[in-house]
Amino acid sequence: MEDVHSEDDVATQQASVGTQLREAREAAGMELEQVAAETRIPQRHLVSIEQGDFAALPSRTYAIGFSRTYARLLDLDDREVTDRVRAELASTQNERPERTTKLEPGDPARVPGRGLAWFGLIAAVLLIGGIYAFYSSYFSPGLGPAPLQEPEAQVAQANGRTASAPAQASASPAPTGPVVFTSTMDGTWVKFYDANGERLYEAQMDEGDTYTIPSDAEGPQVWTGRPYALAITVGGREVPRLSEEDEIIRDVPVSPEALLARGENTAAPKANEAGTAAAPATT
Repeated sequence: MEDVHSEDDVATQQASVGTQLREAREAAGMELEQVAAETRIPQRHLVSIEQGDFAALPSRTYAIGFSRTYARLLDLDDREVTDRVRAELASTQNERPERTTKLEPGDPARVPGRGLAWFGLIAAVLLIGGIYAFYSSYFSPGLGPAPLQEPEAQVAQANGRTASAPAQASASPAPTGPVVFTSTMDGTWVKFYDANGERLYEAQMDEGDTYTIPSDAEGPQVWTGRPYALAITVGGREVPRLSEEDEIIRDVPVSPEALLARGENTAAPKANEAGTAAAPATT
């Protein structure tokens, strides 16, 4: 009996996390359609998870987030399930065969003809001549034709360009424009409302669906359970998503100023970390 139990334990440990989720679902008497409706995970992604085909999911974040949600529905240890998913993803990457480059002898039929060889030789000569002429004029400007303007005029013109450069740089406005949310997954529930709580838009968006925040909306905010599934652009420029985790966010400002400020705050810690790491070396 002890040998039988030990063999069962080994088989359970060797079973993939997808097999564990499928067996738990079948033991609970649930169909994939019911799981997809309650978790709002597309059924095709559930099939990929149960088959252990995590490469079929959009990214590593989706594989871990979907598996966590699936495990919680089945009353499984979601931390253990996500750890096993990470381990399977790592083992899958390590098991990918390395591509080897094989050198084969050249096929005489593929050797370029004599005409093509002469053309390549002439092109190489012209290229070398152009490079020589460029570097000759760059390092020896006095050998070229005399300037049409007096030296004083050239200096004044150069100073004028230098003085106008900062003004042009400071005049470039910050990117503004319409705020557009695009769903990258099917079944993404989202609600937009203004500062007074008046609803602007509420729907279960499918992959590719978009919504543009009205320009006259006062203090627009968002509420969703899938912030990682919403791509955001401000004036056509992509900004960071509201979160990369499987969490519920609410009352998050989504005006152009708030989204651009979030992007700057996201980049600032990275710069601080780089400066902190370089400080001991400088000391």
